[in-house]
Amino acid sequence: MSSEASPPPTISISPLLAALAGPSSQHVPASEIASALALIFDNRLSPVQCSSLLTLLHVTKRDHDPLVIAKCASAMRSAAAQVDRPTLRETVRRRGRKEGSYRGGLCDIVGTGGDGHSTFNVSTTASILASSLLLLSKHGNRASSSTSGSADLLQSIAPKGPVIEAVTASTLPTVYEKTNYAFLFAPKFHPGMRHVAPIRKDLGFRTIFNLLGPLANPVEGMIEARVVGVAHRALGPVFAEALRLSGAKKALVVCGAEDLDEISCAGTTYCWRLVERANPAFRGSDNEQDDEYTTSDEEAAPRRIVEIEAFELRPADFGLPVHALTEVLPGRMPKENAETLMRLLRKELSRDDPVVHFVLMNTAALFVVAGVCDAEESMMGEGDDGRVVDERGPGQGRWKEGVRRARWAIESGEALRALEGYVEVTNSLGII
Repeated sequence: MSSEASPPPTISISPLLAALAGPSSQHVPASEIASALALIFDNRLSPVQCSSLLTLLHVTKRDHDPLVIAKCASAMRSAAAQVDRPTLRETVRRRGRKEGSYRGGLCDIVGTGGDGHSTFNVSTTASILASSLLLLSKHGNRASSSTSGSADLLQSIAPKGPVIEAVTASTLPTVYEKTNYAFLFAPKFHPGMRHVAPIRKDLGFRTIFNLLGPLANPVEGMIEARVVGVAHRALGPVFAEALRLSGAKKALVVCGAEDLDEISCAGTTYCWRLVERANPAFRGSDNEQDDEYTTSDEEAAPRRIVEIEAFELRPADFGLPVHALTEVLPGRMPKENAETLMRLLRKELSRDDPVVHFVLMNTAALFVVAGVCDAEESMMGEGDDGRVVDERGPGQGRWKEGVRRARWAIESGEALRALEGYVEVTNSLGII
């Protein structure tokens, strides 16, 4: 007799598929779509119904509905390996360094992919730089539409790279005891995705799962701030609203005018920023520290609300020149990109290298969104001249101050030390 467990029985979603294929497809509740999608993670959908669901969401554009994205991302996170949140929260409380309006929480910078440009791994490199001042939970995977994904880049670091599989739901607090940086390798946290992988490959088009990644960080709910890149301008407001519906309070969604899922070094970047503000409709105590205030009115206006602001950024807003995308290593393989990453961290690239400028802009954006650039004084550490750039640009962000801090991360060696700490702790843990 075989010792292998038999697969669970499948559940039919024929009524939902019929509704999505009919004239009222736009009225199918997002919660029902998310419930059906959740069956995939337990291998409870047949391949035919799974591919039908993904196809119908695509052709009806329901996969671009903010509420559908938010609900499906929530279902995906619920099926993920669960982190010991009390332990992680205590570790973050001890390790996070508050500055400006940054409260010391976890941060992420990620793109949806699919822009077709295959530029240098800017968001992964920016996440390493940002870990000089922030706690980073970089969620990522191997390449699907580019030549070098975040996991590919990290695994190509020589002579000794990190063991990315060592960061798991159980080891994550231990990693943060040693370093500000953690890479959350998607397959280790989302094992249920293996059931849909061959179907996605056979379908040949980008499905809702390509949009869920940036919202499926396993430590969602503990993410204080993030930058999310989208590959098409029309997705910007969609993603911003999906983030707001998911409870995010600090976020910047960006799309380069070239349909680039990063802040562009080549020209205009369209931006949608989530900003938390006092609610003018709130009728409770004016003192935000007043924890005694309660109300039994479930429809009472909340103390604070999150609004979405749209604006545009250009390299000049960061105090940097324009560079064509062809100058930032298009189409390079992971080993070459890893070599460039290490040269950048070791200060072997010119301060004016186009790749350096590209990374500085994207790192600066996360610093601005997290809130460290709101500080009126600068005490980053050795090498910090303390000269805060208080000039505000589009969206009222101190983008040039973000660049100053990003440069310090490189030139002080702090970003390199954060990466080395991550490499050391993951190698000590081994593969779990």
